[in-house]
Amino acid sequence: MDLKQKTINFLFVGVGGQGILTASDIAAEVGLMAGYDAKKSEVHGFSQRGGVVDSHVRWGDKVAAPLAEQGTVDYLVATEILEAARWIGWLRPGGTVFVNQQRIMPLSVTVSDAIYPADEEIMELLRARTADVILIDGLGIARQLGDPRLVNTVLLGALSTRLEVSPETWLEVIERRIPPRYAEPNRQAFWEGRRAVNG
Repeated sequence: MDLKQKTINFLFVGVGGQGILTASDIAAEVGLMAGYDAKKSEVHGFSQRGGVVDSHVRWGDKVAAPLAEQGTVDYLVATEILEAARWIGWLRPGGTVFVNQQRIMPLSVTVSDAIYPADEEIMELLRARTADVILIDGLGIARQLGDPRLVNTVLLGALSTRLEVSPETWLEVIERRIPPRYAEPNRQAFWEGRRAVNG
């Protein structure tokens, strides 16, 4: 597929503190470096308070607006499994979902009678929308690398496997966006994310 023949819509979702802002910034900059017009929405939600956070990124020949329409997202990237289910309606039928298997209990569960759905229920909901659901133990990989904050970079590595942009471009942007002392762990996290998809 020639990406420049259409607009490619990404939606990054998760919980505050999981690096959604950084991941969407990187994805937008990668698009620009690869020669696309790229736009990014501001992050919505309580990013510093553990609330739900979402950010749109769009690549294409000419991108008019930063927000995709519901039902037109090509790549849904979720750093928390329940958030994948909450936002699945934004995915186009047959689109791709990258899901970090981590469960973070929302306030509605911890302080009230709400019930966090079983993983099987969530997966059934996701697969009703698309067969292309990629589960990744992002937190497990990040912990093996010594820093649970690397989950977003693991997921960017996974996402990069589906796009016609070189891994080196992704890594160049990642390393530019983070302090130098974190460069090597993020490089490792990116490659582990790719390996989680490609084997």
